[in-house]
Amino acid sequence: MSSETEIKLDLSQDACVALLGSDLLGEPDRTLQQRSTYFDTPERTMWKQGYSLRIRKVGDARTQTVKATGPSRALFARSEWEIPVEGDEPVLDHTSPLIGEFGKELRLEPVFDVVVERRLWNVDENGSRIEVVVDQGEVISGERRSPIRELEIELKDGSPGDLFALARKVDAIAAFRFGVISKSERGFLLIDAQKTVFKSEPIYLDRGGSPAFAFQSVALSCLRHFRLNEDVFMRGGNPEALHQARVALRRLRSAFSLFKPILENQEPQWLKDELRWLAGVLGEARNVDVLLAKAVDPDFIWRLKTARKATYRDALDALESSRTRALMLDVVEWLQCGDYLSGGLGTGEASDASQAFAAGVLEKQRKRLKKDGRALKKLDDQDRHEVRKDAKKFRYAAEFFASLFDDKRSARRHSKFLKAMEALQDQLGALNDLVTEPDVLNRHGLSNHPAADTVMYHGARGKLIDAAQDALDEVLDTKRFWRL
Repeated sequence: MSSETEIKLDLSQDACVALLGSDLLGEPDRTLQQRSTYFDTPERTMWKQGYSLRIRKVGDARTQTVKATGPSRALFARSEWEIPVEGDEPVLDHTSPLIGEFGKELRLEPVFDVVVERRLWNVDENGSRIEVVVDQGEVISGERRSPIRELEIELKDGSPGDLFALARKVDAIAAFRFGVISKSERGFLLIDAQKTVFKSEPIYLDRGGSPAFAFQSVALSCLRHFRLNEDVFMRGGNPEALHQARVALRRLRSAFSLFKPILENQEPQWLKDELRWLAGVLGEARNVDVLLAKAVDPDFIWRLKTARKATYRDALDALESSRTRALMLDVVEWLQCGDYLSGGLGTGEASDASQAFAAGVLEKQRKRLKKDGRALKKLDDQDRHEVRKDAKKFRYAAEFFASLFDDKRSARRHSKFLKAMEALQDQLGALNDLVTEPDVLNRHGLSNHPAADTVMYHGARGKLIDAAQDALDEVLDTKRFWRL
C-alpha cells in the first residue's frame, strides 16, 4: 500500500500545446502508450462503496491497481494497492482489500477503457525530486468518448511547497484549473447520465485526528464541490451549477470562521477577501436567476434574461481570469503547506481531539444563534440578516462534523436537527428576499417595470417573522447530536 502526494491540473487543448512546446520541461524522459480497463459489478457495487479497480497495459506488462476513492478522496492523497498480473482479468486473492470488503464471490466485468499517451519527466525543483506527467487521450465506453488532458505533479522526495513552485511556473506558460475528477470518475460519469449539478458530498473526518487536519479535509471538500460545479457552469451556463458553486465558496468561507481557534494569526486575510470577491460576482448572477424563476410577464422575462446574460458574462470572466487562477493556487498551496498544520491544536495528542473540537464549535454556534435570534421582531433588517448567517454557519458546521458523531442516537438527532434547520432557513430566506429583491431590480434598472411587483415577496412581514421565530425555537429545542 502506498500514499501519493500530488497535485493534478486540468489543461485545455491550447494550454497543453503551449506547455509541451515550451522550454520548461523539455523533451520527456519517457513516453508511454497506456490502455487501462476499469472493472466493476453490473450494479457498480465497488464504485458506490468507494473503490475502483483497473488493469493497465503498457507494452506487454500489465498492472492491476485498486484505489480507495470514497472517504479518502481528496485533492492530494489517496490509498492504492498494486500488483503485477499476467492476463486481462482481475486477480482477487487474499492480498486484495476487495475480498475483505466484498467477499470472495465478487463478480467483475469491464465497464470502460482509458487510453492515453503519457509523457514523463523527473524534475529537480529547489532540491526536491518531482515526477511530472502529462496525459493526453480519452475515456472510451462503447460509442461514447471523453477527452483527457491532465498534468500531474507528484512529490517523490522533498518539500510539498516545491510542487507549487513548479505549478506557478506552469501557470506562467499554460493556464490551468485544479483537477478534482479522477480517470475512474470520468469513466463512470461517461457511462452514466451526465450530471448537470453536484451537491456537497459527505465529509469523513478522523475522530482521533487533529482539528487542523479536519479543517484541511473540510476545505478541500469545499474546493472539490466548487470545481465540479464550476466546470459544469462554464460548459453550459447551468443555473443550478452556478448556485452550487456559490454555495461551495460560502461553505469554504464558513470553514475559515468555524475553525478560527486553530487558524488564529495564521489565516491569510487576502484569501478570505478574494473568496468574498468571487462569491460576490457569482451571487449577483444568482440573484437574477432567482427573480427570473418567478417572472411571468414576457417583456419582463426578456429584460431579466438580458440582465442575466450580463451577469453570467461577468461570472464567466471572473472564473476564467488570472485572478481566480491565482486565488485557487494560493488557497490550495496554503491548505497543503500552511503553518496551521503544525501549530497549536494542529498537533493535539488526544484521541478524540477533532470530536472535542467539533462539539465546542457546535455549542458555540448554537449559543450565538440563540443570543442573536431571541427576539426577531425587535431586530432591524440588517440584524435579521446576521441571524440568517448564524443559521447557515450552524448548519454547515453540523454537516462538516456529522461523521464525528455517527452512532445511532446521534445520527437520529442530526437528522431532526437538519430538518428543523431547513425550515428555519426557508423562513429567514423569505425575509431576506423582502429586503434584497428591490435592490437587485434597482441595480439592473428594472424597479419601475410594470411587472416588477410580480416577482417580489408579498407575504405579511409580521407573520413571516413570527414563523421564522417559531422555526428558530424549534431548532434550539432539538436535542444536541454532538452531546455523547
